[in-house]
Formats: sequence, C-alpha cells, structure tokens
Amino acid sequence: MLKNKNFQAFTLVIVSTLLATFSFYFWQVFQSPNLNVDGEKTAVLYIPKGADYQQVLDSLDSKKLINNQVGFGFLSKFMKYREKIKPGRYEIKPNSSNREIIGKLRAGNQDAVKLTFNNVRTKDDLIKKIGGKLSFPNEELLTKLNDESVCEKYGFTTDNIMCMFLPDTYFVFWTVDSDEFMVRMKFEYKNFWNEERLAKAEETAMSPIQVGIMASIVQSETNKKDEMKTVAGVYVNRIKQGIPLQADPTVKFAVGDFTLRRILTKHLSIDSPYNTYRNTGLPPGPIALPERVALDAVLNYDRHNFVYFCAKEDFSGYHNFAETLSEHNANARKYQTALNNRGIK
Repeated sequence: MLKNKNFQAFTLVIVSTLLATFSFYFWQVFQSPNLNVDGEKTAVLYIPKGADYQQVLDSLDSKKLINNQVGFGFLSKFMKYREKIKPGRYEIKPNSSNREIIGKLRAGNQDAVKLTFNNVRTKDDLIKKIGGKLSFPNEELLTKLNDESVCEKYGFTTDNIMCMFLPDTYFVFWTVDSDEFMVRMKFEYKNFWNEERLAKAEETAMSPIQVGIMASIVQSETNKKDEMKTVAGVYVNRIKQGIPLQADPTVKFAVGDFTLRRILTKHLSIDSPYNTYRNTGLPPGPIALPERVALDAVLNYDRHNFVYFCAKEDFSGYHNFAETLSEHNANARKYQTALNNRGIK
C-alpha cells in the first residue's frame, strides 16, 4: 500500500512538473516577445499578393524580426495562419508577441501607408512622390495617366487629369492597385467639389477643371496666401476682356525648365498651347497640382480692376498691381532694375 501511495505521489509530482513546464512553454509561445525583440522602432513587414507561409517566414528572418522560428511556427499552425496568408503592409512594434502578430496577419489588419504629395508640377513628379510607397509599379500609373480612355472614364483628358489629384496627406493601403488608387483620388476630388464650391464655380463661369487650371497658375505666381485672391482676380479680368494671361510660370512649363529666374524674349516665342503669351484663355491643363488654398482663392477671387501685376523690386515675394499699362511698365522697370543690380539673368 505504501509503495502504491509513493508511486502515486511521485507520478503526481512528475505530471504536475510536466504540466507546469508545458504551461510555461505555451505561455512563452503565446505571450513572450518574439518579434522585433529589443527593437527601438516599429518595423514593417510587406507581404505581396500570392505569398505563402514560407515567404512570410523568410521575410521575417531576412529582416531579423523573428527571434524564435520554432515557437512562431508552432503557434501559426495552431492558429491556422498558414492557410490564411493575406497580403499587406504590417507594422510590428518592438517586443511583439507571436499571438499578437499572428492574429494581426491572419485577420489581414494591415497598416495604411501615409502618402503625402505636394509641390508637384508634372505627371513624372507625381509618380516620383508615390513611387515605392504602394505595391503597383510606377509605370502602370503613368500609363493610365496618359491613356485617353482611362482619363475619360474619370471625367478628364490626358491634359487635365492632374486636376483630379489634390495635394494632401492620405492614408492608403499598400495593396491597392493603380485602378483603386485612381478611384480613391476621384473620391477625394468629389468630396472637395461639394455643392457650395460647385455653385461658386458656376458664378465664376468656370468649370471645376478650369478653376483647377487657373489655381495652378495662381499658386505658381505667388506663394503668399493673402495675395492669391488678388492674383486670381487679375486673371479673371484678363479672360473677361480677352487679354492673354501672359503668365510667366506657363512659359516655364512650356519650355520645361522650372529653374528659369528670368523670362526672356526667346522664351516668349515658344510654340506651345501652354504659352499664355501667344494664346488667349487658359492652357489645356494645370501647370502644377493646385492646392486647396489656391482653388478656394480662385473661387473667391477679389473683384478689382487690375489687369497687370509684377514682382515687387524688394524680392519679398509680393507683387505690385496695376490697372493701366503705363503703371505696369513703371513697376516692371523697377523690378528689371533690381534684377540687373543683383546680376540675375
């Protein structure tokens, strides 16, 4: 009897020890830090479409984000993650547990890309701003922007499609394709062009696209927000009177050299629909991505009689405005003199 009791006690100790050991092991597998261990910053894991479990594991290993592959492998099998690989961009915080990350990956709870673009003049500029931040190839989006049928689907032409892209910061999933990205941009564009703005555009006798084109010229002329409405008013007056806009930034766009500091006679003669010295009215498309502040400046342009303006001779970034050509010529001479004094050619 005594031997039996001793055996039972011994067995109980062994079982309890094993249970405690396994419980501790499972706790470690589930809860202990195993990914981005001792990392100082949040790491990012990219899982492309069509990837399998081994590719996920290889990616974690190559980035040195996983400490114990055995524990991760055991739990991924237990949680049935291997059959539920979902593409995306996933952020992994320092000292993340297996359960936390596997649960996130299995659910496809990817973290959005913070996508910011501004100071964009051309389609190529836009592609460079977006390039590498989303999963689709750069050339794929550029091809769509140059495809007349694609642009028409969104209500634009290849010349004015850039009006659809409003400079801002957007949160976009890395896995979106180029079509989904275009749809998102059109959604943001329609949100901006609410009933109030559409009504104001109608009052100006311009379509939203025309407002966008003019706004791109206004913001290229001045970076002073408090002056944009005045500049916009000059262009509205010129269009109403049939006077060419004679906007220097459009000439730079036509020439393709945005570093020009001084527009010369040879530049004014360039044959281009964007040369507003040779052509009346607005050019066929924007010469930059119009910012919201510039768009609203055009919609709320100042009513005045100015039809000329010239950069101030103090190089403050502001302009002198004039109603008559004689006044304008006097302002222009002051600015030309200032350029000459500084040796700017």
